[in-house]
Amino acid sequence: MQPTPQPIADILELARWAPSGDNTQPWRFEILDEYHLIVHAFDTRDHCIYDLDGHPSQISLGALLETLAIAASAHGLRAEFRRNPGSPDTHPDYLVSLIPDSQLSPDSLLPFIKQRSVQRRSMYTIALTEPQKKALQSAVGNHYTVRWFEGWMQRWQLANLMFDNAKLRLTLPEAYSVHRNIIEWKARFSEDRVPDQALGLDAMTLKLMRWVMTSWQRVNFFNTYLAGHIVPRIEMDLLPGLFCAAHFAIVADEVPMTIDHYVATGRAVQRFWLTATSLGLQLQPEMTPVIFSRYARDYRVFSRLTGAMETATHFGARLSALLHNDAVERAVFLGRIGNGRLAASRSLRLPTQKLLQL
Repeated sequence: MQPTPQPIADILELARWAPSGDNTQPWRFEILDEYHLIVHAFDTRDHCIYDLDGHPSQISLGALLETLAIAASAHGLRAEFRRNPGSPDTHPDYLVSLIPDSQLSPDSLLPFIKQRSVQRRSMYTIALTEPQKKALQSAVGNHYTVRWFEGWMQRWQLANLMFDNAKLRLTLPEAYSVHRNIIEWKARFSEDRVPDQALGLDAMTLKLMRWVMTSWQRVNFFNTYLAGHIVPRIEMDLLPGLFCAAHFAIVADEVPMTIDHYVATGRAVQRFWLTATSLGLQLQPEMTPVIFSRYARDYRVFSRLTGAMETATHFGARLSALLHNDAVERAVFLGRIGNGRLAASRSLRLPTQKLLQL
């Protein structure tokens, strides 16, 4: 195998740390020469209930491209991206050109690429400062607005929504197959999945969950007759939702319609997340209410579970009320944020060599 040319090797070593849903890393790299490469992206809509129309994967792709641009700045290179219009949205190809620019300084977010992670456990309830919120708003740019949900009452409303939404998430047969495949059990770190120790569950709940999730029949019995979803929802959704500084929604100026809109969203989200990391803040995405409410809004059946559509419609109405109705279709990212300890367990990434497409 030919060695990867410099400085692309260094750039990809950092770019691969971009976030992706359930650590799927939906991209592969094809190096053309020392200043050009192709990002071969893909989505998981055909088997992942959470990847509605591939939009979450497209947001992840945008985060990758932004991370690549930040990494390139360390070498005085400006990254330009051009999507191949002939490539399908399910497998978009992006030509990356690295252009020397003597006026370009290293991006201030460069040191935080590897440090950024997901914190699923409770954080401190110390309120964000106005300078912090101003920096985070500036990070997403002029086409997005950050809406904050602060104070005990608003945090309770969001935590309660997440807690109720988690019942749907944990009882859908279509979601079970996703959860089964993306969790790496008895692990603190994982290159291509989510380690179980990063889920935010205590040791006893985690041990029980590992036993239950060996089959859908066992999951369904446990949820139906023993309310087995309640404790995981309390530990993963309710308590973390209450114990944080705030929940937030990133709202686009216009309703996103195309892959280009969602990729642009991903670039803004990554700058938001890296800026949060630079401010010493922890973050956890909370995207399932957005996803399920869109299934309901578009009248798209997403599960064989009786009552799933009605439940999603109800959650969509609650989310709409929280976002003041006009913003629900423009909400592109939801999460919680706060001060707290660094995550002791986290997803890693596949080595660069395993992400290369020859």
